[in-house]
Amino acid sequence: MGRWSTTVLGLALATAACGSDQPSGAGEQLTPIQRAPIQDNEFTPVELEDTVDRLVAEINASALRTMPMAVVLKNAAGFWGPVVTAATRAMAELGVVGSVIGPIALSEDGPKPEEVQNEQIAQAVEDGVEGIGLAPFGDLQTTAVDEAVANDVHVVTLDNDVAASKRSIYVGTLNQSAGATAANTLLALLPEPPGTVIVHGSTDDAGSAGLERTQGAQAVLEAAGYEVVVGQAHWDLSGETEDVEWMTAEIAAADPPVAGLLGLFNVSYRCAMAAEAAGEVAIPIVAFDFDPMTVEYMRQGRISATHIQRQYYQGYLVPYILYGIKNLGLEATKKILAPQMVDGARVNTGLDVVRGDKVDAYNDFLSSIDANQ
Repeated sequence: MGRWSTTVLGLALATAACGSDQPSGAGEQLTPIQRAPIQDNEFTPVELEDTVDRLVAEINASALRTMPMAVVLKNAAGFWGPVVTAATRAMAELGVVGSVIGPIALSEDGPKPEEVQNEQIAQAVEDGVEGIGLAPFGDLQTTAVDEAVANDVHVVTLDNDVAASKRSIYVGTLNQSAGATAANTLLALLPEPPGTVIVHGSTDDAGSAGLERTQGAQAVLEAAGYEVVVGQAHWDLSGETEDVEWMTAEIAAADPPVAGLLGLFNVSYRCAMAAEAAGEVAIPIVAFDFDPMTVEYMRQGRISATHIQRQYYQGYLVPYILYGIKNLGLEATKKILAPQMVDGARVNTGLDVVRGDKVDAYNDFLSSIDANQ
C-alpha cells in the first residue's frame, strides 16, 4: 500500500501561530486573501467565479482565522489531476497548512481503497485538521465522516457524496441531471426511433453517483422512444477489453439496430473503440469527461461531443468553503453559495458541453488554468 501527498505550507499561518496560546492553525491571518487572476474565456464559469469572489470578500471582512485542512482523494492522475492542482492552488491562496492525499499502489490482497481512505480520514483528524475535503467512494465512508464531524471537523464532499452522513456540503455534478443533459445531447444527433441506444454507464447499486447518472440518461432516452441497453463500465485498464467486447457484441445483436452510443464516465472513448470493432463508424457517439483518448476521437470526428464535470472547480471550491465555514459559519457560507446550491446541502458546479469543433478551444481554456488531464 502506498500513499501520495501534496503539502501546502501557509507562511501566514505559521507566523500567526508563533507565540500564541491558540493551537496550530487557529491563529489570525495577517494579510487578506488574494486570488490568482484567470484569463477571460468563453468556457469560464462566470457564476462560479463570482460566487468565490463574494465568499472571499466576506471572509476578508471577518477576523481571518486560519485553519489546517486536508483534501482526501481517490487518485492523483487522469481525471483527478486538475483536482489536485486546484485544491493545492486554493490552499496556497488561503495561506493554510494543508495537504492533498490519497491511496496508490494498492495490492489485490491488501485493504480495499475505501478502507485506506477511512484510515486517512481518521489520521487527518488525529493530526489536528479542522476541515476535510473528501472525494468518497460512497456511503462506505459514512461512519468515518460522522466520526470526523463528532471531533469538530467539518467535512465537504466532492465528485461523489455521502448523503447519509453529517457532512456539511457536497460540491460537484448533480448526476441525475448530468445524465439527462448527456442524453439530450445525443438525442439531437439520432434518427427518429425505433432504434437502440447503448449506454456505457453503471448498473452497480454501490456506486450511487454513477447509477444516478445512468438512470437520468436512460429515462430521457426511453421517453424519446428508444430501446436502451446499459452495461457496467470498468475503470481499470484490464476492463477495457471487457467493455469493448461487450459493446461490440451488442451492436451486432441489437434489434432494432443501434442508433447511438452514450458513455457516461472518463473511459467513454471505449464506445468509439467498440463502434470501430463492429465496423459501424457512422454511429453517433456522445461521451463524458476529457480523457486524452476521448479528445483524440473527437478530433477524428468519431465522438461528437463530451461533457466535462468542471473537476478543477470542485477541487478549487472545497478549501474555500471549508475556510468560509471556519470564518463565517456554515449557514452564512451556504447563503453566499446559494446561487449554486440545491436543496440547501449541495453545490452544483455544472457541466461544460464541448462539441467536436470546440476541442482545441476548450483545451486552451484548461491550459490557461493548469487543468489539463
